Parts: sequence; C-alpha cells; structure tokens
Amino acid sequence: MDDQTRLELEAAAFRGLVAHLQKRKDVQNIDIMNLAGFCRNCLSKWYIAAANERGEEVSYDEAREMVYGMTYDEWKSNHQGPANEEQKRLFEETKPLHAEISGHN
Repeated sequence: MDDQTRLELEAAAFRGLVAHLQKRKDVQNIDIMNLAGFCRNCLSKWYIAAANERGEEVSYDEAREMVYGMTYDEWKSNHQGPANEEQKRLFEETKPLHAEISGHN
C-alpha cells in the first residue's frame, strides 16, 4: 500500500469514528474514558496536536465542535449527565491507562 492510500484510509477511519461518536450521544465521555482510556475530548486534543505538527492552528473549541458536531456547551447542556459514584470510582481506578493526551495521568 502506498503512503497516500494509507493516509486516505486513516482519514476515512477517523471520520467514521467521529460520525459514530456523534451518533452515540447517549454514551457519556466518562464511560468511554473508563473503558477505552480516551474520550471525545482526547480525540479533539489529538486533532489539535496533528494540526500543530503541520503548522496549522486549531483551537480547542474548534476541535471539540468538529468532534462533537456542535459546541461543547451545547453538548453539555443537551447530552451530558452528572457522573455517578461508580463512574467516578472507575475513572480514578483507570487513570494510569488513560491516553497521555488526556492530562489525567
């Protein structure tokens, strides 16, 4: 496989992941983080890091809007519920496994 094809496939996979996360508004970030060690915010931070590596500037708000499909404030008010005690416990327990970019570890 040539580099351009690989790049295009990776971009398509990324778009598929973002579309899936936008569709699954019922899934809370804390649950994704507890299970997979990353969440929508981490994905936004990876996007910013990739842009910065290429000399492009993307704000955190811009990146989150791209990942969430709406502003973060809209997301929080329409889809984010409070974390329960079990979610908080798991979050603390799994911190060593969280993506480095999350800033939790």
